[in-house]
Amino acid sequence: MSRQSYEFTSESVSEGHPDKVSDRISDEIVDLFFREAIAQGMDPWQIRVAAETLTTTNKVVIAGETRGPASITPERIEAVAREAIRDIGYEQDGFHWKHADIDVLLHPQSVDIAQGVDSGAGLHQEEGAGDQGIMFGYASSDVPDALMPAPVHYSHKILQRLAKARKEEGQDWLGPDSKSQVTVRYHNGRPVEATAIVLSTQHLDASLDSKTIAERVKPYIKDVLPAGWITDNTIFHINPTGKFVIGGPDGDAGLTGRKIIVDTYGGMAPHGGGAFSGKDPTKVDRSAAYATRYLAKNLVAAGIAPWVEIQVSYAIGVASPTSIYVNVDDNNPIKGDKIERIIRQVMDLTPHGIRKHLDLNKPIYAPSSAYGHFGRDPGPNGEFSWEKTDLIDEIRSKL
Repeated sequence: MSRQSYEFTSESVSEGHPDKVSDRISDEIVDLFFREAIAQGMDPWQIRVAAETLTTTNKVVIAGETRGPASITPERIEAVAREAIRDIGYEQDGFHWKHADIDVLLHPQSVDIAQGVDSGAGLHQEEGAGDQGIMFGYASSDVPDALMPAPVHYSHKILQRLAKARKEEGQDWLGPDSKSQVTVRYHNGRPVEATAIVLSTQHLDASLDSKTIAERVKPYIKDVLPAGWITDNTIFHINPTGKFVIGGPDGDAGLTGRKIIVDTYGGMAPHGGGAFSGKDPTKVDRSAAYATRYLAKNLVAAGIAPWVEIQVSYAIGVASPTSIYVNVDDNNPIKGDKIERIIRQVMDLTPHGIRKHLDLNKPIYAPSSAYGHFGRDPGPNGEFSWEKTDLIDEIRSKL
């Protein structure tokens, strides 16, 4: 952003949003393939998954291509899908984990695609990218502990807080489906207040009106926003349609990969267009987006710039990126071309190098399917490894 004073808005959607239900099922399938491969002693580097999920009224359709253990049958795919739906919280007449009809239409990966990714195969005889494309990574100092843009960060936090109230604190009137939107005012380049907050949450008690729901949820919103951000001038729109009882896939069809801006930076940075969920890390749509976020976050954490945007690009079947581009503020003392040279020194951005550096050949993906892939805490089993800031000293040594 070149302007120093402005308002910016980002949205989030909950784990029960129909698109996120689809993302969760697709990522559970990725995790199943890695988990089963590791259990059977199969090389996890050989796993291939590209799973797409459609959800609608009591119907789930799973399609795509895979390569992995023969023990993963359609019945096992169906079982993990049902468990994901149950964990999200759907036990409604129009969408129920136990009663939904589930079709599994997965098939083996195309040999034409496989030869471009498998080492020793294809035209280039190297472990190449699973597809062509562009990917972006971004970090900013808006939120010091997360290094994320404030509007999308707090949009996520509101919905995570509601989910906790629903699942852990007995607020069972809340339904799984919800959406949030936060408008943040920036002054002199820093976020200072929320000027508008939009929240639509499914409520299982049909008798509740918008005013009552607003009274119940505003304390949760205030819990997660910084002190002083809600003022007398903050505009609230809570369940502005008046009623939100029918939700989730029963209210609207869901598709894997339809919330890519929610998944990343809320529109504050560009997006290459490729979705993440349902894809193993040979797909650079996912792994290179993780790598560029990792690099951008470490650069900001190292004090190189208050915000950093990185673009990389790939050709299918080719290992090395076709380009690396870094964008920082024009007034930043360390320029983009120098940062590009540093990036090439601190991380191998081939698909193999990314998977190895971030340890991505693991069943770690389901937790990323809701509330953003970035700005999260690294987990004990390797989840969100791309959120670590372990390159700070190496980056500084290259200056």
